[in-house]
Amino acid sequence: MRIMGLDFGSKTVGVAVSDSLLITAQGVEIIRRKEENKLRRTLARIEELILEYQVEEIVLGYPKNMNATEGERARLTEEFRDKLERRTGVPVAMWDERLTTVAADKAMIEMGIRRENRKEYVDMIAAQLILQGYLDCRKMDPEKQEKENG
Repeated sequence: MRIMGLDFGSKTVGVAVSDSLLITAQGVEIIRRKEENKLRRTLARIEELILEYQVEEIVLGYPKNMNATEGERARLTEEFRDKLERRTGVPVAMWDERLTTVAADKAMIEMGIRRENRKEYVDMIAAQLILQGYLDCRKMDPEKQEKENG
């Protein structure tokens, strides 16, 4: 079993996938689209990755405002989640993604990635951070572990 992490943006979707032991998250790619509302190819590519990596669950970054309210971006993310679940049949969990882009940018600075190149990787690293946070939280929840190990 693997879990996929997604960072859904207006023109990109960062993708990360867990290892089979559900310990670590690895960045996979950034899916780009020309228009915000054109999701057919994006959903098709996610579907291909689900099959390739044998994904059984998806965690989608949920963009709450810093004061924990939900704005327009959160509504669009919920719509994307619904389309993703309908198309793939894979359950999608929402994960608070506040500050993941900031953390991704900071990680790239520490790795020495030049400013002009950071935009190229930020969504994939944000997806990796979303997924890693989710995986780490699952490790701390013994009930969830028990259900999976049956």
